[in-house]
Amino acid sequence: MDLVFRDAEVVDGTGGASYRADVAIDGGRIAAIVKEGAAAGCQRPTARRVVDAEGLALSPGFIDMHAHSDLALLRDPDHSAKAAQGVTLEVLGQDGLSYAPVDDRTLAEVRRAITGWNGSGDDIDFDWRTVGGYLDRLDRGIAVNAAYLIPQGTVRMYAVGWDDRPATESELGHMRRLVAEGMEQGAVGMSSGLTYTPGMYAKDAELTELCRVVAGYGGYYCPHHRSYGAGALEAYEEMVRLTRDAGCALHLAHATMNFGVNEGRAPELLALLDEALDAGADISLDTYPYTPGCTTLVAVLPSWASEGGPEAVLARLRDDATAERIRHHLEVIGSDGCHGVPMDWDTIEISGVSEATLTDWVGRRVDGWATARRLLLEDRLGTTILQHVGHEENVRTIMRHRVHTGGSDGILQGLKPHPRAYGTFPQYLGRYVRDLGVLTLEDCVAHLTSRPAARLGLTDRGLIREGHRADLVLFDPETVGAGATYESPRALPTGIPHVLINGEFVMEDGKRTSALAGRSVRRTR
Repeated sequence: MDLVFRDAEVVDGTGGASYRADVAIDGGRIAAIVKEGAAAGCQRPTARRVVDAEGLALSPGFIDMHAHSDLALLRDPDHSAKAAQGVTLEVLGQDGLSYAPVDDRTLAEVRRAITGWNGSGDDIDFDWRTVGGYLDRLDRGIAVNAAYLIPQGTVRMYAVGWDDRPATESELGHMRRLVAEGMEQGAVGMSSGLTYTPGMYAKDAELTELCRVVAGYGGYYCPHHRSYGAGALEAYEEMVRLTRDAGCALHLAHATMNFGVNEGRAPELLALLDEALDAGADISLDTYPYTPGCTTLVAVLPSWASEGGPEAVLARLRDDATAERIRHHLEVIGSDGCHGVPMDWDTIEISGVSEATLTDWVGRRVDGWATARRLLLEDRLGTTILQHVGHEENVRTIMRHRVHTGGSDGILQGLKPHPRAYGTFPQYLGRYVRDLGVLTLEDCVAHLTSRPAARLGLTDRGLIREGHRADLVLFDPETVGAGATYESPRALPTGIPHVLINGEFVMEDGKRTSALAGRSVRRTR
């Protein structure tokens, strides 16, 4: 054998009781599992390398169901933000906006639109235009594995543009073809950002048609739906109904219940989902174990202010009369970009800027519309924010649900990113398992491994089983924890000495190796 973990406490991803065993790795796969007390005559496996795992837990690698590492994986071979957490697979293409499929015009526009998420991309050679081309680029070698969702907002940008209107039959046909091609090339499903332009301009009939294409390939729909604030329950119900009509599996992105209007209302969301599940719906969801949200400052503007794309937004912000209309919509009516809730500026903290001259703003709260307008103009819409609007009891209630999985929603840009980018998975294991007892260790590991693997249709990942790929995490249940905090958001976690991808160490003795063991993970029929 290549490697044996000796005397590990195996938390195998099923949710069942852990057990003590030797686990042997050979050729990038789990070759043997010999439990303590195995029948006489069953020899303990030997290998060229033996790791003493006494007192440590061995689990499948964690799957980040909501990641924004679309360019980070290409620009940063180290990528310790995820590798050090034990993440062995990330799902990219989230919230309806990413970099494939595109033509030259669409690529330029989407790069501008999500500079706050991924940077400008000036350091990236965009030598692809298709989903398959992007996945081929990942296959040159990346820090962790990656799957991809077709971004519906980018598809609409490509076929329709930035207009707030229904797609024509010709445009809808174009979008169907783009989605079908992306699924053929290996995407696992389709995402939407229905509080982000231009994806939010799509009506349900249009989304249903695209979901039918996704369903034909066995993929799933992953919407950032139309509201997480006022009207949140109605927005969740809309997605359940839409995917039922389309015959498509549904995965609810960062399924939170935020803002004051939703305090204590998580049980209402879960009751809605349970009713649909009991009726036969195929639904799952992900959350991050924190209360604040994170997005771009421009995202909170009303949708009409973003029609036409980034340059049109800047032109409206420069015009005093239009800027006053935006303020009124934000502060009095409740912008659809801010989930229908009138803006409370005290909840908005600047987490990152694109212009170096504005770095003094990072970590400060926005004191009103005048400041927000100035930042949007001077930073050319590149400002990212933390939005302190969550509720701890809602977070705990939703993470206990039977279809829950983990997702970081981690934006890696900015001087002061949300700590979830570096801490989500050890935060689950340390705070919510060991410290608070919200989940048992076995149940939590299932949430982070086998459940997402099943959603992605992976038959050889997500469990510790002989023959499965050796995507594994060895951690100390007594010390594992998120090092990242709001004050030091890039601090690495504690208590995770070893992480393997395809049997290769990407973290060894708590340090990042030089291995680029990750590849694209493509859905097949």
